[in-house]
Amino acid sequence: MPSEADIYIGTSGWSYPKGEGTWKGYFYPAGKINELEYYSQFFNTVEINSSFYRPPATAYVDNWARRTPEGFLFAVKLWQKFTHPKMYKEAYGEEAVISQRDVDEFNRSLEPLVKHGKLGALLAQFPPSFKNDGYSQQLIDAINKAFPTCPLAVELRHRSWSDDDAIEKFLRENKITWVQIDEPKFQSSVASEVPVTADTAYFRFHGRNAKDWWTGDSETRYRYLYSPEEITGLAERVKATGEKVKTLFAFLNNHWQAYAPRNANDLKKSLQLPFQKIPVNLEFSVEKREADE
Repeated sequence: MPSEADIYIGTSGWSYPKGEGTWKGYFYPAGKINELEYYSQFFNTVEINSSFYRPPATAYVDNWARRTPEGFLFAVKLWQKFTHPKMYKEAYGEEAVISQRDVDEFNRSLEPLVKHGKLGALLAQFPPSFKNDGYSQQLIDAINKAFPTCPLAVELRHRSWSDDDAIEKFLRENKITWVQIDEPKFQSSVASEVPVTADTAYFRFHGRNAKDWWTGDSETRYRYLYSPEEITGLAERVKATGEKVKTLFAFLNNHWQAYAPRNANDLKKSLQLPFQKIPVNLEFSVEKREADE
């Protein structure tokens, strides 16, 4: 791939042990294994999504860093208390009032990754209801200043952000990465492609399951396997952006039954990047279960 960027391709999360959408038998083999160690044989990055629900204990994070090879990078999803106050209140029964204590607690969870040189980016994903206004911009600016140890990438999903030409300047001046997303599009959705605003680029590919997007649960919403033609289109976007930045992350979030690692491998192949073939028995397992649906 002709690009100056360091390319990191992986999936959003690595542990899906239960439910219909499990990765057991689709990506992970039977028996007791360390899933992260196994995953890191195939990919050079992963998003930590559990951090969205609570700051992970530093001992866990240190263990994750030690179990992955040199050069492996983690992207960390910011705690929902900062980005999803309504969801936080529903989960904990209290208002999401941010304090310095919260900032310090989350920064502590990042320290092991900083120590091991494995912190790649911080992802602040905002809900589709998060609209562009003065308060929202102040919040993004405050988050950026509160977590200075790595690049901040913001996932903005309401069209009011891409409709405002000034947002590109705002993000660029603050060296904040505007996350490029692929997901079903609706009238209120952000533009399909947004400007490059920093030296780091960040893609999240959620799948295009429009039918279940609003009515499905946290598993069925992501029941979408990108076709070879669609992967080619995503690869073209990644390639074009990679020529403009120093570091690029691309994460597959269509996690139903290990569609994500399968498509992540497809993306690496399309970009002519080195890849490890998923064992044949697991690929067969995917094909067989798709045929049974």
